[in-house]
Amino acid sequence: MLSKEEELKRSRLWRIVITVSSVLVVVIASFFLVKMFRANPLEGTWRNEDSDMVVSIKGSNSLTVSIPEALEGEGIKMTLDYSIDKDEKTISIKMDESAKEKAVKDSDGQITGEMLESAASSLLTTFDYSIDQEELTLTEREYGEQMLFVKE
Repeated sequence: MLSKEEELKRSRLWRIVITVSSVLVVVIASFFLVKMFRANPLEGTWRNEDSDMVVSIKGSNSLTVSIPEALEGEGIKMTLDYSIDKDEKTISIKMDESAKEKAVKDSDGQITGEMLESAASSLLTTFDYSIDQEELTLTEREYGEQMLFVKE
């Protein structure tokens, strides 16, 4: 009699363990599947080795560009907006007027809006993107010029 009760307890415990394990496996698998299809492939910090430009792409449709020697030895750091189309593999980068005004204000009058537009002119367009391991290639759609970035 005692043995039969222990066997029932073990059987019940085994069913609970298997059920919890199965649910946990399904939750973890669905998390990774959702993350794989919804994640931004460009998210991260990218450095252009030719110009030392650093682009930090965030998931909230904004990116930060640091151009170390854009204007007569002075570095510029600005926030730009972008939109990404994963199906077409394109990224469109735009300068928001409020971000431009903030960058001008933060520079204490040393940088004008025209200077910012001039410094960021190579980025303010639509690009086809391609990622090969840790290397991002942006190809301008209109003229075909390419910029290569390495992930930091």
